[in-house]
Amino acid sequence: MAAAAALCCRGPCRTAWLPTLQIVRHAKSVTRHWKAMHFERQKLMALTEYIAPKPAIPEKCITPHIKAIKEENGYAKLLRRQVVETFRDSKMIAVCQHNFTPSEEMLRMKYRLRKHNIHVKFFPNEIVRPYLSVSKYKNLLPLFVGSNLMLASPEIKVKEMLRILKNVPQINLLGACIDNTILSNQGVVNYSKLPTMEITQGQVVGTLSLMASQTCALLQHSSVHLTALLDQYIKQQSGGAGETDGKAGEGQAELGPAKSSAGP
Repeated sequence: MAAAAALCCRGPCRTAWLPTLQIVRHAKSVTRHWKAMHFERQKLMALTEYIAPKPAIPEKCITPHIKAIKEENGYAKLLRRQVVETFRDSKMIAVCQHNFTPSEEMLRMKYRLRKHNIHVKFFPNEIVRPYLSVSKYKNLLPLFVGSNLMLASPEIKVKEMLRILKNVPQINLLGACIDNTILSNQGVVNYSKLPTMEITQGQVVGTLSLMASQTCALLQHSSVHLTALLDQYIKQQSGGAGETDGKAGEGQAELGPAKSSAGP
């Protein structure tokens, strides 16, 4: 058998024909569908449900809540310090809406404002709003919405500021705090129309001197009038006495010749 098998293997081997195998699986029909639990059983399951006992000490008392302390950025501290110094050292602070402005025009505006000692300040609202909410300038909070810039000056130069901003239409004035007084846009315009401090002081001095002179004249009017009346009375009395003396002299002159003619 082994020799026959070896002889068969030396010749050409033919592959035998194998039938095609195909596995067919028939799905089993589902005979059980989901069915809702009976109401009585639901009540029984709810009553027999396990409830874990609560600990005698609350968990939050055992493990205290540790709040992470967020350290403030050094740059934010610097900006906050600059905001405090700006509001403390400036007598005029104007809040403007900052729209897109070319860099050259912005530099030109800064240069013109710097000539009048007016400085342009850029601070984010996240830095300015917390400071304003606890300060006396909290009524300025509605102005700090969106992109803003501040014009600060240790001197009150409203006319110069409005004249320069008039040439920059991208910068819109929203309001200002001048000498611890909050003004709107129209209020700033009305303030610029007021006379300067020197002219106002001259007007006040002139009014006070006029009032003093009028008071002095009123106080002296009664005495002067009384003096004039007394002078007039004295003149009238002196004139009446002179007339009576003249009439008496004329009477004596008439009586003198009559006596002399009756005597002989």
